[in-house]
Amino acid sequence: MFLNWGIFQIQMAKVLMNKNDKFLVKDTSKDYHTKYGFFKKEDLKKNNSTINTNTNKKFSIFNPYFIDFYRKIKRNAQIIPLKDVGLIVAETGIDNKSKVVDAGSGSGALCCFLANIVKEVTTYEIREDFIEIVKKNIDYLGLKNVKIKNKDIYGGVDEKNADLIVLDLPEPWKAIDSAKKALKFGGFLVSYSPSIPQTADFVNKINDDKDFVHVKTSEIIERGWEIDDRKVRPRSQQIGHSGFVSFVRRI
Repeated sequence: MFLNWGIFQIQMAKVLMNKNDKFLVKDTSKDYHTKYGFFKKEDLKKNNSTINTNTNKKFSIFNPYFIDFYRKIKRNAQIIPLKDVGLIVAETGIDNKSKVVDAGSGSGALCCFLANIVKEVTTYEIREDFIEIVKKNIDYLGLKNVKIKNKDIYGGVDEKNADLIVLDLPEPWKAIDSAKKALKFGGFLVSYSPSIPQTADFVNKINDDKDFVHVKTSEIIERGWEIDDRKVRPRSQQIGHSGFVSFVRRI
């Protein structure tokens, strides 16, 4: 019987974590070496417990969540950061019954994250080198509900009655007509663009289209904080501007 390696890997993996560090152990069939010493393979079979390295450093051990694997995916193209992915999920309300189209796969980060939530995702990408990375990430995460198409979405979308279409493209306004035919009434069209001229061109085209309503355009600035007793300050390294996210509904 064929066993998907990604699923097998997820089933066998463990997370080791303490106050100072975290490790994702993908292969628990052998000892795992770290800068704190090594963990015996016998101990890596435990779950919801604590284990020690050979130098007596204690770590909690537990089964990984999807996010633990997601943070380790292969990257080539710049990915949409989690702060913006979270905004897309929250504003569109997608769930396990939703059909999603993702255009501009890149490394496949967005389609993989959404596939863990929704019923099915179809992702469009014109670059074959990117498609190979997407395939590896899909397999690595053990996802079975993602379809990849080596096709230019500007020329049309094959899917019908989509709940959400996300555009991460240089010229998203060129995909508006394609999206219109693929979205169900009330469905969401989301454009993610790094620059304001791209965003403005997209929104202005939407405003001229009787079949779409521009709901909002947002930018999320994430500011991390360091808290040590009463010493509280912003972290020196921040995730500032990443992109503008425009939300549109089909009417």
